[in-house]
Amino acid sequence: MPGHDIIVVGASAGGVEALTYLVKHLPPDLNAAILIVLHVPSDGTSVLPQILERAGNLPVSHAKDNEAIRPGRIYVAPPDYHLLVKPGYIQLTRGPRENSHRPAIDPLFRTAARAYGRRVVGVVLTGVLDDGTAGLKAVKMRDGVAVVQHPDDAMYSGMPRSAIANVDDIDYILPLSEIPDALVVLANTPVPAEPEKPVSQEIEIESELAEMNITVLNKDERPGKPSPFACPDCGGTLWDLSEGDLLRFRCRTGHALSAETLLAKQSDALEDALWIALRALEEKSSLSRRMAGRMRDRNQSLSAKRLEQQAHDAQEQAALIRDVLLKGNNQSK
Repeated sequence: MPGHDIIVVGASAGGVEALTYLVKHLPPDLNAAILIVLHVPSDGTSVLPQILERAGNLPVSHAKDNEAIRPGRIYVAPPDYHLLVKPGYIQLTRGPRENSHRPAIDPLFRTAARAYGRRVVGVVLTGVLDDGTAGLKAVKMRDGVAVVQHPDDAMYSGMPRSAIANVDDIDYILPLSEIPDALVVLANTPVPAEPEKPVSQEIEIESELAEMNITVLNKDERPGKPSPFACPDCGGTLWDLSEGDLLRFRCRTGHALSAETLLAKQSDALEDALWIALRALEEKSSLSRRMAGRMRDRNQSLSAKRLEQQAHDAQEQAALIRDVLLKGNNQSK
C-alpha cells in the first residue's frame, strides 16, 4: 500500500532559501517523488536544480516532458513551462499563465490532485500574493494532505496566509524546520484503500486548459459566470470562479488570476496609463509653447495667446497626474 508519495511544493519570493533548507534535511531514501514550482522569469534561466542537488541527498533535475515519476527524485519546473502531473509521468506545457506566472503553482497542485488523489501532499512555502491557494484547495478536495509554512516563519508571508485563510482543514501549519520530518512521516504512512472523491468538473476543465487540450479550448462553455472584468493579458472577458471567500477568475483562452493578482495587474496598467498621459501632456505643453513663440514672432498675438493657454492647461493637468504618481510611490514605501 503506497504512502503519500507525490509531494508537490510551491514557493515564490524567498523560495530558494526555503527550498534549499527543505531539501537539505530530507533523507536519501525518501519514499516519495518531489515536484517543485518556484516562480522564475519566463525568459530567464534557472540553476535551482544544481543548488538543491548540492545542498541535499536526492538527485535533482529540471523536469522533462513525458518523464517518468520516480520516488527518491526531485523534479523542478523549468522556466516558461507549467509542470503538470499525469498518472505515472510528467507533462510540460506552455499553457496560459496563471496568476501571471509560468510556471505557476496552481496547475502543478491541481493536476497532481486529479492524478493521485489522497496520495498527494501539497506544500505552500514563502511567497507574495496567493498562487498555490486554489491548487491546495484542489488537493484537499481530493482528500490529499495540505502543509503550509507558518506565516511568522516565512520570509514572505503572503502565500502562506492566503492558503490558511482560504483552504479548509489544512493538516499542518509548521515552521520550515519541522516540514522535512513531517514529509518523511507522510511518505511512510500508508494511504487508506478507500474510494476517493471524484474529480470535480472544475478541476478537470482547469487541468485540461493548462494542458492546452484543444477540445476544451474550443468549447464555448466555461466554469463560473461572466464577470464585468477584462483579462489583463488578452483583453477577453473574465469568468468568475469564486469559491467562498476565494475570488478567482479565468478568461476564455485560459489565463487564470486570483483577485489579488488581478488587482495588482490593474494597478500596474493604471500606472502605465498615467505615465503615458503625463508624457503626452508634457509634450503637448512644450509644443504649444514653441508654436506660441512662432506666432508672436509673426505678430499673431491671438493665436499665440490661445497656444499659451493650451500649454498652461496641459502643464496643470500634467502636474495633477504627477501628484497622483508621487502619492502612489509614497504609499508603496
